[in-house]
Formats: sequence, structure tokens, C-alpha cells
Amino acid sequence: MIVSKRAPLPGWIQLLVPVGAVLATLVLSAIPILIAGGDLWLSYVSLFRGALGTRYNFLETCVKAAPLTFTGLAVAFAFRAKFWNIGAEGQLLAGAIAAAWVGIYAPPLPKAVVLLLVCAAGFLAGGAWATIPALLKTKYRVDDVVTTLLLNYVMWHLMGYLLFGPLQMPGSSWPRSPAVAEIARFPVLLIRSRFHLGIVLALVAVLVVWFVNSKTVFGYQSRAVGVNPRAAAFGGIDVNAVVMKTALLSGGLAGLAGVGEVVAIHFHLLMDISPGFGYSGIVIAMLGRLHPVGTVLSAFFFSVIIVGAQSMSRLTGVPTYIAEVIQGMALIVMLIALLLTEYRVKAVRD
Repeated sequence: MIVSKRAPLPGWIQLLVPVGAVLATLVLSAIPILIAGGDLWLSYVSLFRGALGTRYNFLETCVKAAPLTFTGLAVAFAFRAKFWNIGAEGQLLAGAIAAAWVGIYAPPLPKAVVLLLVCAAGFLAGGAWATIPALLKTKYRVDDVVTTLLLNYVMWHLMGYLLFGPLQMPGSSWPRSPAVAEIARFPVLLIRSRFHLGIVLALVAVLVVWFVNSKTVFGYQSRAVGVNPRAAAFGGIDVNAVVMKTALLSGGLAGLAGVGEVVAIHFHLLMDISPGFGYSGIVIAMLGRLHPVGTVLSAFFFSVIIVGAQSMSRLTGVPTYIAEVIQGMALIVMLIALLLTEYRVKAVRD
């Protein structure tokens, strides 16, 4: 078997690849739905109606898409420079801890200033946590896949220590923090909904990442490092500095996902503050082909699946875990699509 690199495909074909992957995923998802005993037509109708059928459902889908967009952007931004950041989950938790700490002990300042402090704390905490594996990679050539993944568990246990210790709500036997101050909470932008400021910030982050990638010297440098770090170094680019900056920004984006969950949704720091948003970000980034616009569209699709699966379960009896199955299928299908579109595989007889 011979594997060779294909010539770049036309842009319109590259745009169709994620769309085809989504359609193929929905077709393949029919198999576990039927195995679970669900009516296929009713299952899909209830899935999309539950996520998009009413104003409230659509806005809830937007709410769920916000942290997925941040973690998807975090992974996409890192992968683009070949910094294999599998640690968005831990960086999200770091951002949530910092946001909760600032929110609980919010200083008596104007609300806009406090919100800026909360976001800055979450961004810097997530970024700082991501620079640890980046430093190990640049200085000691330690595998960043392993370190970023393991640091997820380190941060989770650190959060557990805080929630059973210094940050535990007084008088509570549950691992949760006191409520963040009202002045530190994201405002709700639409009445009779949970559509909050963090959703707008996620869209702003998409524009910022697109601008950095496409219009700045750093974006060019990160792309060059991702394509060929040796050639980039030969061309005068400080590869280690690019990796460190990439890690800081990537971790910061993931940290902002944690900020939103604390100061807009739960208003407490909880052990289950994230149902795996950081890990979903990996699939979202791949499905979006590491492009900011593709990432936000992929995040919205995943949000539709997650929110709609609850409605589908109520109406058809199909377990809500089908959402995780669909996410896994989306990753597999997208990886196969990327293999077939970027590489040519030929079977050779001896």
C-alpha cells in the first residue's frame, strides 16, 4: 500500500467536505437509533425540533454552543501550529476556578470593570495552565499530547481540593462554591431566556481568531510552524516563542469557556461544571477543519445534537447518550474524509 500527498483540492470541495461528513454522520447514526428501538423519522424530527423548533429551544442551543465554540477555537488555534492541545478541559476548569474566585470576592467597582476582571482572570488562568505543557515541549521535547491530557486530571483534582476546602460554600456538604456576586454575572441579553453576554463574546472570539490567523504576522508564523517547524526556524521564526504564544492564547480561549459557565449559567463553581466541553472541542475543531468559521458552525451543530437529544429521548425513549455516539461518529467520519481528500492511497501487489 502506497500513501502519497494529494494536490490541494479546489476551495468549494474543501467546503463540502465537512457538510458531507455531517450528512454521513446523520445517516450512520440511524444504526444506533434503530438498535435502541427508536422510530427513525420521529427521532430525527424530535431531535431537530427540540433544538430549533421554538424560540426558547433555539436560544438554549445558542447557550450550549458558546462553551463549545470557545473550546473548539482553542483546539483549532493550537492544532494549526502543531501544538497538540488535548487539555482544553483542564484549561476550561482553570478559567472557571479563576472566574469563581474573582466573582465571589468581586471588588466594589463598576460592573463593566468587574466583568473585565472576571474574563481576564479566566483567560490568564487557562492560558497559564496551557503554557506548562508548551514549556515542557519547547525546553525538554516532552510529548504535548500526553502532558496536556494528563493535566486535565491534575486540574480536576485541584478543583476538587478547592471545593472540599477553601472554596466550599460554608455549611454545605456538597462540593460547590458560594455564589458569585451579582455584579460579576454576565447580563442576560434577551428576555425569557438564558441568552447571555458570553455568547456574543464567543462570536467576537471567532472574529478575533480569524483576524489573527489571516491578517497578522503571528498568524503567518504559526501557520509556518505548523507546516514545517524546521523550515520556519531556518526562515528566522522563533519556533519556541510561537509555540508558547499559541499555548497561551489557546488555553485562554478554553478558559473563557469556563468563565461563561460560572458567571452566566451555574453561578457557582461545581465539580461537574463541564460535561466534557474540552474534549468535544477536539471533535469540533476537526469537523470545522481548524478554521474559525467552520469551528463555530461545527459547535452549533454539536449543540443541536446535545440539546435535541434530550427532546428525542423524551419522545422516543432513545437514551440521551446517543448524542455522544453521534459526536464520536462525526470525528471518525471527518478523519476518514480528511484522509481521502488530502492523501492518495493505492494498493500495490507484490
